[in-house]
Amino acid sequence: MSWIRVLGDTGIEVSALGLGTVKLGRNEGVKYPGNFTIPDDQAATRLLSQARELGINLIDTAPAYGSSEERLGKLLKGQRNQWVICSKVGEQFEQGVSHFDFSPEHTRASVQRSLERLDTEMIDMVLIHSDGNDQRIIEELGTLQALAELKSEGLIRAFGMSTKTVAGGRAAAQQADIVMLTYNLAQREEEAVLNTCAELGKGAIIKKALASGHLTQDCEDPIQASMDLVLGHPGTGAAIIGTITPKHLQANVEAAHQTLNKQAQSN
Repeated sequence: MSWIRVLGDTGIEVSALGLGTVKLGRNEGVKYPGNFTIPDDQAATRLLSQARELGINLIDTAPAYGSSEERLGKLLKGQRNQWVICSKVGEQFEQGVSHFDFSPEHTRASVQRSLERLDTEMIDMVLIHSDGNDQRIIEELGTLQALAELKSEGLIRAFGMSTKTVAGGRAAAQQADIVMLTYNLAQREEEAVLNTCAELGKGAIIKKALASGHLTQDCEDPIQASMDLVLGHPGTGAAIIGTITPKHLQANVEAAHQTLNKQAQSN
């Protein structure tokens, strides 16, 4: 597949790698191997500029990512048409604790708040931020239906779910445009969800593609091996990387291109 590809049947064109922005807004209660300092506006601006120069057009954010949405609304002013933005509903992080609400009323209010924070009239993708009870959310709470209504109203372009179980991911693929799932060298069980997305022509976005920084040194080049695995699956639309280190961002993009070049040569 090429670097820029259409995500499932959404018609939305995304880069093979997307930039995750939890580290722009939150540095507590996260599962990274080491502590980090949230970058200031100057450093964040440089990171976003570097991402665009490297061909990345997809940004992943969420209300649960602290001040990420508000910061992006300011940092991307005047650049909105250059980016595909993915945000979420269902989870918010306040005073060091995550709170979940998947009701249709909260879903609508959350999207309206995200529109204001991001300073945009439309969000490209909105996903449910699951608490792990994927099937209950899908079958009982009406969250996907609320997102479908918001899509019909033109406030979002596509909707889906960031799932935590194989059954939930496959169920979400049946009812939504996009599924975000975990797939990396250490966690491959959700490959079944990727297969379902590929079969149904639905968009699949990979989270934790680099295992949130917990990659082991079982192979000579774990970054390249990760890209080969994640981007090597025909169901993968994009993979999110959450680095705030320019050197790492450059290396991740180079590894992704190497994977795509090997695919092109083998076809």
